[in-house]
Amino acid sequence: MQRHLIAACAASLLAVAAGGAIAEGYGRGQPTGSNPAANGTTNVMTNVMGNTGTKMVGGAAMYPSKDIVDNAVNSKDHTTLVAAVKAAGLVDTLKSPGPFTVFAPTNNAFSMLPAGTVDTLLKPENKGTLTQVLTYHVVPGRVDAAALVSQIKAGGGKAMLKTASGGTLTASMRGNDVLIVDAKGNGAVVTTADVYQSNGVIHVVDKVLLPG
Repeated sequence: MQRHLIAACAASLLAVAAGGAIAEGYGRGQPTGSNPAANGTTNVMTNVMGNTGTKMVGGAAMYPSKDIVDNAVNSKDHTTLVAAVKAAGLVDTLKSPGPFTVFAPTNNAFSMLPAGTVDTLLKPENKGTLTQVLTYHVVPGRVDAAALVSQIKAGGGKAMLKTASGGTLTASMRGNDVLIVDAKGNGAVVTTADVYQSNGVIHVVDKVLLPG
């Protein structure tokens, strides 16, 4: 019964991802006066991908002196993600020195999943599936805006990112949007980049990414 439940849950996640188009809109919430139309790698990094320093996410300041968990718990836009991290037993991992790069789905991203999917994933018997989904959003190392843009350029327009789950994410640019594409070819837009932490960096994304 447990095996069937996990399989059904995973199928629901994959089904919603398959039906979602890659959204536009990277740069929402960026500082007034940014110039998305600016040309050149430097302008892409500073105007499109964001600036360094303390940023506001979910109505709260994200302090570079705090770790990923201590910052995330204050974001009103990431309460579902925080609950999932706790249910998966990943709090200690994400509070460790790392460093980690986290593509952090918002509450709205999780709400796009089929009704009941999140509640099912949070059940103790589905901890393995939940852990696999969450660690697929984590890339070992600190991959900030500058590093990501450099990797995309060096890769001829694509950067392959190895996740903590053992899977791969593909980063690319379409216009001024940075896209993070999962194993099924479905993608998320980075809406806020370079939210620096003491043990890594967070890039906020508008979709839940799913492993193959």
